[in-house]
Amino acid sequence: MTQQKMKITGMTCAACANRIEKGLKKIQGVSDANVNFALETATVSYDEKLTNAGELEAKVSSLGYGTVKEIAELKLMGMTCAACANRIEKGLNKLPGVSKATVNFALETARIEYSPGRVTTKDMIQKVEKLGYGAQTKEAASGDVDHRQKVIRKQQRKFYISALLSLPLVWAMVSHFSFTTFIWVPEIFMNPWFQLALATPVQFWIGGPFYIGAYKALRNKSANMDVLVALGTSAAYFYSLYLSFTSIGSHGGQHQVNLYFETSSVLITLIILGKLFEARAKGHSSEAIKKLMGLQAKTALLIREGQEVAVPIEEVVAGDVLIVRPGEKIPVDGEVIEGTSAVDESMLTGESLPVEKQIGNSVIGATMNKNGRLLIEATKVGKETALAQIIQVVEEAQGSKAPIQRVADQISGVFVPIVVGIAFVTFLIWYFAVDPGQFAGALEKAIAVLVIACPCALGLATPTSIMAGSGRAAEWGVLFKGGEHLESTHQINIVVLDKTGTITNGKPVLTDVVIADGIKERDFLTLIGAAEKNSEHPLAEAIVEEVKEKGISIPESEEFEAIPGYGIRALVGQKKLLIGTRRLMSKHNIIGNDSEPVMAKLEEAGKTVMLVGIDGLYAGLVAVADTVKDTSHEAIRRLKELGLEVVMITGDNERTAHAIGQEVGVDRILAEVLPEGKAAEVKKLQASGKKVAMVGDGINDAPALATADIGMAIGTGTDVAMEAADVTLMRGDLSSIADAIFMSRKTMRNIKQNLFWALAYNVIGIPIAAFGFLAPWLAGAAMALSSVSVVLNALRLQRVKH
Repeated sequence: MTQQKMKITGMTCAACANRIEKGLKKIQGVSDANVNFALETATVSYDEKLTNAGELEAKVSSLGYGTVKEIAELKLMGMTCAACANRIEKGLNKLPGVSKATVNFALETARIEYSPGRVTTKDMIQKVEKLGYGAQTKEAASGDVDHRQKVIRKQQRKFYISALLSLPLVWAMVSHFSFTTFIWVPEIFMNPWFQLALATPVQFWIGGPFYIGAYKALRNKSANMDVLVALGTSAAYFYSLYLSFTSIGSHGGQHQVNLYFETSSVLITLIILGKLFEARAKGHSSEAIKKLMGLQAKTALLIREGQEVAVPIEEVVAGDVLIVRPGEKIPVDGEVIEGTSAVDESMLTGESLPVEKQIGNSVIGATMNKNGRLLIEATKVGKETALAQIIQVVEEAQGSKAPIQRVADQISGVFVPIVVGIAFVTFLIWYFAVDPGQFAGALEKAIAVLVIACPCALGLATPTSIMAGSGRAAEWGVLFKGGEHLESTHQINIVVLDKTGTITNGKPVLTDVVIADGIKERDFLTLIGAAEKNSEHPLAEAIVEEVKEKGISIPESEEFEAIPGYGIRALVGQKKLLIGTRRLMSKHNIIGNDSEPVMAKLEEAGKTVMLVGIDGLYAGLVAVADTVKDTSHEAIRRLKELGLEVVMITGDNERTAHAIGQEVGVDRILAEVLPEGKAAEVKKLQASGKKVAMVGDGINDAPALATADIGMAIGTGTDVAMEAADVTLMRGDLSSIADAIFMSRKTMRNIKQNLFWALAYNVIGIPIAAFGFLAPWLAGAAMALSSVSVVLNALRLQRVKH
């Protein structure tokens, strides 16, 4: 019997625990199940021959609950091509307790979702090592920040040595052509033993990792690029060695025989050069992360025990009081407790104008304090800061795998054995049919086939584009939570926009004041400000804020009463005030003969109008509106240019909704939709066969965001909405929607270009090599260039303009 402990999520009462327990006991092979509601754990005893932990988790999920999954991130070493990444991924996915493992060849990382208690990171590292590669946790790898640079420097040294040893061999080879007989070649360069002495260290020292990689791959019953390179270069080297020995007897110790030492040496040199270019280019593809990390402040100035102390940013804890001088970066997220200043938040919001900050306002780490000294209390530090969250989302997106990559994975999984088969057939056809008995010629054609058919370009095609595309999008304030969302976004047909906080600013303002004859504006505003001061309604807050901004002092009211659905009643300085709807005025026989046309006109413009009565007489009206964002009209025009249908969804009445919809140019309006009805409306649109993107910012948008094909949360909105969304728009600007869709389309086009050329290169290159039109050294150069060209094409995404 095996005992399994699982952490359960989603239980709300003891009945939930009981339900899970009963469900688990019904599984064949389970002898006992005990669910602890207080500890949120399930302990299950079962027979491994009849069931497994995966079935237990599936049962919990089918009952409507979840099991806790943890994420492990490993840094991988030793991969040479997509087949290596594919093999590690398959190996990790076979581990018990691993629900999903994704290996990124370009980033050289593995992201593993697993059940704690069933498998550990140590087990994962051991599995990777058993497969013949190296691995360490991301935390351990972060201590060696120069790992990639060390690899590049090592590759450089190997290339220089290999090139130096191969140069005499190439010199000797060049003299063999009829049109190059005039080139002088030192006699010793033609000596087989001298050539052997130069080629051997290149073959077995410089090229040693190819043999090791090939052995490990074959030991694990698979094949990769190392197998192709080891086969091709070994064939040239050992055939030349054979010719060298036979030439002693047949040519009296002379060296008239044609050797192929230069073929193997030059191939290895060119492959290492290609790997060097590839490593450098891959380093550039993570520039977005480096830029984001570079935004962080390195130190913070704290007040501890009355003293100013400078400490590294890592030592700041929540509750610390920090001093931020003018011109300094704000180290962590916090709240202003002393001072006023303007803060440049453009790195986060894209807004070029500095934002005024005073006591009680929140500030964000990595933004720039412009002109005043601030004291702030740290509220979020380390991984909890806004910038750290952004970096995490970008890293996860770059490390994830887009569905389109599965095509490349499937091809690379069978690619090498097929190529080996083609090379073998090529040799047989040339040796027995095309040029009978010419072993050297047939071998050369087979080597060319082996060398040109490297699956590296195929493995780099998708991840490098995802890295570059998601990184560039992050610079625009668009955060894709994964490669699958970056891919899916380009398929969107309809964009559904929530009105409040998305199209509009989400904060009502006083827009119009119409006063009856004989009443002074200042007196009017003083009275309504005092009356609305005690109300918690957003419209009341807008009126009070506007009155204060005009510099009017607001007195306290003697009496106040909110009348739900109608308005308010108040007593201010012996004046009896009524503020509210037509029905409220009618109920108290207050008639404003001239108010109806003005009121109708304001309501048609999408404004909420409130009538004001003072001492039983009509005194005027005020209009409040949630103003449209300055960028909304232009953003919706851009969405239409991209061929998208734009729909606005709101709980407002038809008149107000259509007024705002008309102002911004929306195609279709869904008005008077209750919060719980938004998800249903999204489903209706999906039922028509459309791919729907929902854009919102509030808690009530979360179900609709989760229901849509792509959920986009305005970053200035709530954490709940951002958690439910697939894409976060950090800048609170609708133009970011167009940016997200534009970047998705660009990235997908780039991926398809990469996949096309990676496949076309092999489809064209292999027949050319098989027909004998490609020398092995040229095949090696072409193979190296194919990988570099794919990476360079992906890097074009980093320069894409809006």
